[in-house]
Amino acid sequence: MSAILEGTPDKRLALVTGRAYPELADEVAKCLGTEVLETTAYDFANGEMYIRYTEPVRGADAFILQCHTEPINKWIMEQLIMIDAMKRASARSITVVAPFLGYSRQDKKHLGREPITARLIFDLFRAAGADRMMTIDLHAAQEQGFFNGPVDHLTAMPVLLDYVRNNVPMEHATIVSPDAGRIKVSEQWAAKLGNLPLAFIHKTRDTTRPNHATAHGIIGDVKGRDRVVVDDMIDTAGTICEAVRPLRNAGAPSVTPVATHGLLSGPATERLRDCGAREIIVTNTVPVPDAKRLPNMTVLSVAPLLAAGIRSVFESRSVTHLLEGLPADMRPRNIYA
Repeated sequence: MSAILEGTPDKRLALVTGRAYPELADEVAKCLGTEVLETTAYDFANGEMYIRYTEPVRGADAFILQCHTEPINKWIMEQLIMIDAMKRASARSITVVAPFLGYSRQDKKHLGREPITARLIFDLFRAAGADRMMTIDLHAAQEQGFFNGPVDHLTAMPVLLDYVRNNVPMEHATIVSPDAGRIKVSEQWAAKLGNLPLAFIHKTRDTTRPNHATAHGIIGDVKGRDRVVVDDMIDTAGTICEAVRPLRNAGAPSVTPVATHGLLSGPATERLRDCGAREIIVTNTVPVPDAKRLPNMTVLSVAPLLAAGIRSVFESRSVTHLLEGLPADMRPRNIYA
């Protein structure tokens, strides 16, 4: 079903979703006061995919939401097919909504003869017919330059900050960056939480071994202070656990890892369960199934954030205001996923 939002009588919004995580799209649609447009989607016997929209989308501003979760290559391909179908159905504009953008961590070359796969992903979406991209917390903000068109780079910081401010002890807290690359984001967190002290972990990564990092030391005082470790993703949890243990050993009474993307691949759940964290906080930019959830894990919903971003783009308004927090009408929404 397409929607006509207040103040835009000459425009139609069409929100569609792939099969990776339709529950998130339904939640976004509720926030927007619309419904997800019905789509026929199935796999052929050999694995090829078929997509068809069951209602006309001619002249609509289409937002194609797909979560890049496992099997990640299948869902990226499905989103590309959805873009092509929407383009051939004469949509007025096509915006790709990828809460977590697959391959975004491969944004530069570490060694010779490596690809820059993040650039390839942006090129594929553009070639398929996307006019605009919307995503949350890219691995590196400069990746926006890989797309030859507008990129709405949302951040989950307002969603995470609201929860941390109200549920994590702040009296003796310190914000910790798990590596040098996240220091700027950690500085923003520290400033927004009342100019808290900042520390970071000196870490090295073996580029020949995926998901492997080693912590060498902590720069900053952690003894007797509750630590909030801020990162963009938890994949196999090797990096975050390498941060939690030395912080606990250095005298931190509690450590709370916070990350936007809870990928939780492979041994992540077991590692997080055994690492000694007070609480693990992530969002649902990808689905977090019950089997991967722990008693001390909190999963927050990004649906209000995505809905606010989609509404701003549809109404031709800036999305910059979302850096400071959610609009008033989105704040009362259920924050848990």
